[in-house]
Amino acid sequence: MSSSSDILVSAPWVHENLDKIKVFDCSWYLPFMARNTKEEFVNAHIPGAKFFDIDEIKDQTKLDLPHMVPTPEFFGAAMDRFGVGAGDHVVVYDSAGVGPACRVYWTFQAMGHPAGKVSVLNGGMPEWAKCGFPTESGASMSPSQPADPHKYRAKPVTGVVCDYTHIVGAIERLKTSGGADGVQIVDARPAGRFTGKEPEFRPGLPSGHMPWARNVPFTEVTAPADAADPQVLKMKSPEAIRRLFTDAGVDLARPIITTCGSGVTASVLYVALLTAGVPKDNLTVYDGSWTEYALNPHSEIV
Repeated sequence: MSSSSDILVSAPWVHENLDKIKVFDCSWYLPFMARNTKEEFVNAHIPGAKFFDIDEIKDQTKLDLPHMVPTPEFFGAAMDRFGVGAGDHVVVYDSAGVGPACRVYWTFQAMGHPAGKVSVLNGGMPEWAKCGFPTESGASMSPSQPADPHKYRAKPVTGVVCDYTHIVGAIERLKTSGGADGVQIVDARPAGRFTGKEPEFRPGLPSGHMPWARNVPFTEVTAPADAADPQVLKMKSPEAIRRLFTDAGVDLARPIITTCGSGVTASVLYVALLTAGVPKDNLTVYDGSWTEYALNPHSEIV
């Protein structure tokens, strides 16, 4: 069983350990939200943090998909330039509270970073600011150190990343068993897009869902930590998360693939399920998610 204590860390813990950890601001928003995360980073970030650009540290060969997981070589080279070693404890955060940082957490998992050496700042930048801890400004956004190709060697972990072939196979097994057997599929998109009642954000992309998929919108796994400050969103308790998934028809004892629009919020569900005690070996993220699936003319959409 995974422990939420080694996955989620508090702002005071990060503040006390800044000299012992490597920190990344992983903020990211959908294009229509018109947020300039790089500019926001320059204006204020946790001291010593670097900016992890999800749209740059990705598979550069798949131009039709927004931000697929990078190759081990590309990821390792980026970590070399950031000055991150395989034994470093990495803490990721974002300006949403608990959001895109989970995608980067999952990426480190996929690249084989040591267990217990990657954590998400619960509450993100809003929680850091609420605690009154200092920030710094400046454009330390890009990897700045010379690359050392022998310093960080990514070791991809089998089963952490799901591709199109695997998702189709999972669907077929669910269909033939009436949903009683095989890997479950849990979609993190809002209910309207999942049911097909609301459009997708990306032009030309139909809404709807995969056969036998369950819907747990990613916004349901977080909640304001303090009613007086609803802007600070934190991960819900393990008990609340287990109840949420169970109520949605998900069997937490069976393997689960999480999916979403493009692989970002699927990672929020991935982290939520880990904190709820679901074994890591029972979890995977469909990297291409709905964008890849729905663009394929052979895919079945319901």
